[in-house]
Amino acid sequence: MSTQTVTADPATRQQPVTPHGGANMDAKRQRWGWFFIAPFALVFLVFLVGPLAYAFWMSLHTSTLVGGESFTGLANYGRAFTDPIFLEGLLRVGKFVAVMVPIQIAVALAAALVLDTLATRLSKFSRLMIFAPYAIPGMIGALMWGFLYSPRFGPASDLFGLFGATAPNFLSANLIFASLVNIVTWQWAGYYMIIIFAALRGIDPSIYEAARIDGASALQIAMRIKVPMISSAMVMVVIFSLIGTLQFFTEPAVLRTVAPGAIPGDYTPNMYAFTLAFSFSQFNYASTIAFALGIVVFIFSFIFLHLTRKQSGLR
Repeated sequence: MSTQTVTADPATRQQPVTPHGGANMDAKRQRWGWFFIAPFALVFLVFLVGPLAYAFWMSLHTSTLVGGESFTGLANYGRAFTDPIFLEGLLRVGKFVAVMVPIQIAVALAAALVLDTLATRLSKFSRLMIFAPYAIPGMIGALMWGFLYSPRFGPASDLFGLFGATAPNFLSANLIFASLVNIVTWQWAGYYMIIIFAALRGIDPSIYEAARIDGASALQIAMRIKVPMISSAMVMVVIFSLIGTLQFFTEPAVLRTVAPGAIPGDYTPNMYAFTLAFSFSQFNYASTIAFALGIVVFIFSFIFLHLTRKQSGLR
């Protein structure tokens, strides 16, 4: 008795048929998805996209007392990038970037590496205490530090007096740069620490065990294993710090009231735009300064991401 094996022709195989209800179900889900994101999209358009579009339209016009408002195109941008006050403000925030960003990242990384080695309740409490300054609004934090820096009301004179020394004026023109660096580092280092710490907790602990078996010390594990493995998180933290520093505004604007003469109204580009708009009613040119700063921030961020594309995972 012979047995025949019948092989079906692939061309004659019946393909699975998707029910008509599947397409309707997908369309229904898409409609519900748009329904749920509609409130956010509306707020986003009204309170972000709309004001940005209006501000850009204003930056393309020039208002005069005689001729009213006239379209001038990119003339305001040519004026902005040759404005010595704007360029001086950019140079000043560039100095803050060169000093403040490395300090913030170093403090945040050191704190995260130390806390990553702790497995006690002290670690949780320490994370909370380091992160707490970020939870304080920037204006309140600047006011608090303004009081601490005050030569009349602050505790600095008493502390230095214990050692028979005279407290320096932290709000003077010579020390205001260092004072601002201290305030911003105090407020933002905890935020960056949480990001780095979360990235560290995502590393497989077995890698550390293998390194210890090979004789690696704690410092070698930290610098040669942990830091390279969180390079993408480090790039993100640096980008956040870079963008925030280039848009420096709150802290110098608040300290300006308690540090007369040390912080002029054009200390940073954002402060310059604010002064132009609300002190001199030059809303068109103020909008131009704001967008010119945005262009600079975009260029710096793009260059940094391009240089670190391998570490950030974009390559």
